[in-house]
Amino acid sequence: MASQRDVRNKISSVKNIQKITRAMEMVAAARLRRAEQRIQALRPYADAIARMTRQAARAAGAEAARMPLLAEHDSESNVGLLLVTGDRGLAGGFNSQIIRAGVRIAGELSEQGKTPLWFASGRRGVSSIGFRGYELSGSYTGFADRPAYADARTIADDLMQGYLDGQLDRVDIVYNAYISPLTQRVTRDTLLPLSQAAVGEQPEGHPPSGRTGGQDEQQGAAGAGAQDSQDKRPQPVDYEPDPQEILKRLVPDFVEISVYRALVESTAGFFGAQMTAMRSASDNAGEIITEYTLQMNRARQAEITQEIMEVVAGAEGLT
Repeated sequence: MASQRDVRNKISSVKNIQKITRAMEMVAAARLRRAEQRIQALRPYADAIARMTRQAARAAGAEAARMPLLAEHDSESNVGLLLVTGDRGLAGGFNSQIIRAGVRIAGELSEQGKTPLWFASGRRGVSSIGFRGYELSGSYTGFADRPAYADARTIADDLMQGYLDGQLDRVDIVYNAYISPLTQRVTRDTLLPLSQAAVGEQPEGHPPSGRTGGQDEQQGAAGAGAQDSQDKRPQPVDYEPDPQEILKRLVPDFVEISVYRALVESTAGFFGAQMTAMRSASDNAGEIITEYTLQMNRARQAEITQEIMEVVAGAEGLT
């Protein structure tokens, strides 16, 4: 049995760790509130851009299919995968589930005879992809905790340029959609070509369903049908200039806002996952402290019992 001093040292160490985890939990909670506010402000704007893009594409008719970012390539040989992760860890399985999803998708593409090209946002994603031996076509780090629109524009410009140059035939983005501090849903969306992208298929104010399958996908399809039926209603819209010119301006904005939305959703999901993980770590530390305290009490009781026995034995030796 360990001595009281050893157990006391262990208790002190665990208490120090508990102070750190509690501090990290409070910091993550404060940052989560700010991230949630950004999401609430962004979602209506992103939904509006998607709706305007879809309506302009319908108004443009056959001319929309001739736009480079809307037109599909003859084949899908090279598929770009943009993985959105965090710059830091200590957030449970937040980063690892994105990496696993990306690797699984890459395996499926390889089985179909397609070549996945890797893009990663966040230090965890960049380091994990490189560690697995994959070559990165683009890496973006240093802004995962508070992404700016300029960061999303940089990523979107690289992806759009790769698509226009023929280096990419399709671009998918994989990220954690923010549902609640306890729930982050791995979501896969198509960014390019826009003819395959889910342009505003979700009801306003809700995260995109992505390709998650099951009930979520069915609900997303129902929401898409309801939204599409609303958009097909005759609307008195006069375009000035013509729909083609407006669409040329909206398409890059839609790609940029889609990337930015994924970054913001991922940021909120990271802080929610970190807050939950640190709370769990603090609770576990409390249980360990309780266990060590009982162990120290047993050790102290054993020492007292031993001292009493020695006194009794000494007294009996004198008689």
